[in-house]
Amino acid sequence: MPILQTRRSFLTTASLAGAASLVRAPPLQAAEGPLETTTVQLANDGGICQAPLYAAEDLLRAEGFADIRYPRIYDAGVVEAVAGGAVDFELSLVFGSLPRAIEAGLPIVALAGLHIGCFELFAREGIRNVADLKGKSVGLSGVAALLTLMAASVGLDPAKDIRWVSDASNRDRALAYDVVADPSTPPLELFAAGKIDAFLAGPAQAQELRARHAGHVILNITTDRPWSQYFCCMLVGNRDYVRKYPVATKRVLRAVFKATDLCASEPARIAQRLVDGGFTPRYDYALETLRGIPYDKWREYDPEDSIRFYALRLREVGLIKSSPQKIIAEGTDWRFFNELKRELKA
Repeated sequence: MPILQTRRSFLTTASLAGAASLVRAPPLQAAEGPLETTTVQLANDGGICQAPLYAAEDLLRAEGFADIRYPRIYDAGVVEAVAGGAVDFELSLVFGSLPRAIEAGLPIVALAGLHIGCFELFAREGIRNVADLKGKSVGLSGVAALLTLMAASVGLDPAKDIRWVSDASNRDRALAYDVVADPSTPPLELFAAGKIDAFLAGPAQAQELRARHAGHVILNITTDRPWSQYFCCMLVGNRDYVRKYPVATKRVLRAVFKATDLCASEPARIAQRLVDGGFTPRYDYALETLRGIPYDKWREYDPEDSIRFYALRLREVGLIKSSPQKIIAEGTDWRFFNELKRELKA
């Protein structure tokens, strides 16, 4: 898979010192010791909501990293890429791939939460809420598990009450009741054309549907309970990298958290840098996404509570068998998160 060389014009908008000075944070702590490695690879899966990873390059260099790479990883293969060492860190969905990967014994570890939701459920006119989806067709993208949890939360039987529609690009086969309606047509296009009843859209997809005046939003996990009360995305590391390089791991997290604060305080500048760096083609979609996600709330949410909530829901619908306690014990490490929350006080 190709690696984006993001240094080209990515640094044109600010110097290293300028980027670092925008967030109040202590200097490097001598007590941490020297970096065990100066190389780090952060996953690039094209998702705009992962902006803190993409915007962290200057800050990572200020932390002492010299070789910073962003391998392009596609959709459902991101967790596997971390487990296999193709990348060292990525953002993983708490309501889907992360608990299932931990249960499967993949060598990954959840380290921190970064932001709450960025998905919106669109539906055609006449559908007012999730319960109204009974007997309707719902398009799947890469977030099949979340759709299942939404349906189950209002008493629907996801396997019987909804006709799930997918295309050949959906690699998440955890749901045995996926229905491939048209292998060549993305569900977003089917929804925009009025051929299916609902579609769960992520960043860029939601902006595209709004631009095309397709449907209306019946649920937004950024603002609607209970989903808005929990982290959506977790920063996940390769277990071997975290164990071998604890100083490097903490400095990676520090840079990413500083970049997360920049996404909240300087969304226009970060949106332009994402475009300049080749991470996303549309400045307007990037800016709308950054302004819509409360990146400044990462200190206020509990990552362990988020995993507990989603792991329990996933267990209830049969997508995992492990208890939340087992998932937390086997696949999380909050030491760095807790230390940095104290260091990087707002």
